[in-house]
Amino acid sequence: MAQLFVGTSGWAYPSWKPGFYPEKLAQTKFLPYYASQLNTVEVNLTFRQLLKDTTAQKWIAQTPDAFRFSIKAHQVITHIKRLKNTEEFLPRFLSTIEPLARAGKVGPVLFQLPPNMKADSKLLEDFLKTIPRGVQVAFEFRNESWFADEIFSLLKQYNRALCVAETEGRVTPDVITADFCYYRYRKPEYSPEERRAMVARMHEHLTAGRDTYAYFKHEETPQGAIYAVDVLKEAAKTTATD
Repeated sequence: MAQLFVGTSGWAYPSWKPGFYPEKLAQTKFLPYYASQLNTVEVNLTFRQLLKDTTAQKWIAQTPDAFRFSIKAHQVITHIKRLKNTEEFLPRFLSTIEPLARAGKVGPVLFQLPPNMKADSKLLEDFLKTIPRGVQVAFEFRNESWFADEIFSLLKQYNRALCVAETEGRVTPDVITADFCYYRYRKPEYSPEERRAMVARMHEHLTAGRDTYAYFKHEETPQGAIYAVDVLKEAAKTTATD
């Protein structure tokens, strides 16, 4: 049975009180509370620093068995080396999330490329060859030159997901390239109609047997977390009526 994971990009936001977090909740208890409401989170701190084992163990202890941490790939890979000559750093980075993987709590690794990085199919294929098969991976392309059949075919060949990212300025084509799907909803507001459309699309994926991960934008307001809770609940109702 395919599973749906819905959350936000990050959780450590005191400004989410009292809309999402209870007013008197200590910040050290944010993650356990978050994990009682949502079943996944996209980790951003791994973009700038390697995950410490003590941190990973703490996260494992504070979340239920079914919870998933999706991991943003380190900037050394995506922004500094720009997918080139990563043979040494990539395994080092992946080794830091091994504790989460062993606990069954790791979701996909998201490789978010810089907006000024244009499509290069050979570079992408060379990089795809270096990623271990057992690691779930999604790519967020932020230059529209990547939205091409040649790139989509490469992702399909290696079973890597195209991250469907939605911002006010750019929307990624909703193309399925892997046996799971990955969405990033970045707009500050979503109407009830837009959220219903999200749920319908998620339901299509689940029916087809594809696990689906979806993350709302982290903001100074708790709106993204509130949207995520709403979408997760609506999706559960839809599944229950099948």
